[in-house]
Amino acid sequence: MTIDRARIEAVDPQGMLGDVLAMPLQLGDALWRAQSADIRPVDSPGGLVVCGMGGSAIGGDLALAALGDRATRPIYVVRGYAIESWTPPETLVLCSSYSGETEETLACMEAAEALGARRIVASTGGRLSEIARAAGVPVIGLPAALPAPRAAVGYMFAVAAEAVALAGAPRIHTEIDAAAAHLEQNRDGLLERAEAIATRLEGTVPAIYGADLTAPVARRWKAEINENAKVPAFWAELPEADHNEICGWTESEGAFSAVFLRDSDQHPREQQRIELTAEIVSSGAAEVEIVELEGETRSERLLAAVMLGDLVSLFLAAQRNLDPTPIEAIDLLKQRLGRP
Repeated sequence: MTIDRARIEAVDPQGMLGDVLAMPLQLGDALWRAQSADIRPVDSPGGLVVCGMGGSAIGGDLALAALGDRATRPIYVVRGYAIESWTPPETLVLCSSYSGETEETLACMEAAEALGARRIVASTGGRLSEIARAAGVPVIGLPAALPAPRAAVGYMFAVAAEAVALAGAPRIHTEIDAAAAHLEQNRDGLLERAEAIATRLEGTVPAIYGADLTAPVARRWKAEINENAKVPAFWAELPEADHNEICGWTESEGAFSAVFLRDSDQHPREQQRIELTAEIVSSGAAEVEIVELEGETRSERLLAAVMLGDLVSLFLAAQRNLDPTPIEAIDLLKQRLGRP
């Protein structure tokens, strides 16, 4: 199969495709940046809280998924204005905002200070970095040249993984290095798979399903399709979706496609559920796709699936002759909220 990269490049003046394919370089650079920040580990029985929105938050979800049952402390992501009231002060809080201007993350930065928790910031600058430096909070600086926060997913994942280690969980930096090499070696294969999947999803509203390792990947696929291809998309997690959402497909009129992300580490019953659910929803779906994750380690399979989804969203954008980078609806909302 000939990969039609030119189809994306024709609608991609800001080079989103190049940034997606540069994820292996992002991972290595992010590990270097996190280590260069020289942040000393401190025992954090409360674990790690990652505060962020959109592409700045997904790194926390992905880091937790990569660790799997190796996580020895609580790890959770806050997408909002406040840290949970039950969070103990002995918690490490990573405030992640690519722009440094995300109002929800700025509010969480203040909340973490009031809690007395130890804080770390990951950002390109903005008010978040200014506040952090004034307060003596370590800042992991991110490169500002990327066209959008979602293009920095490699940075956000690796920085969150390093923060998890600072909070007392195992370090997976060697696994991340190996995953970067895996992505580089399989780049053309991922492009080919992405083009084929996007061709089958064209003209539909995708619903992405994951379980265990693939749940945050499903969230990422959904968000990238929303922002890059500018079409509605949804995600859900198994087995929960089998207790409610599955019924919505029985009388569907074929406007939706269903994509299931399957991984070898999933519980055998979850894998069985994917097969059965795909069969049951097929009567009401325009297309049903089961995507098998590939790679030796959890990090390899996770990151390859993320890159695959990002590429699918770019091919979907090209099908619609749309520039994937602008996010006019989000910009309009910020303007109406009175945000910078």
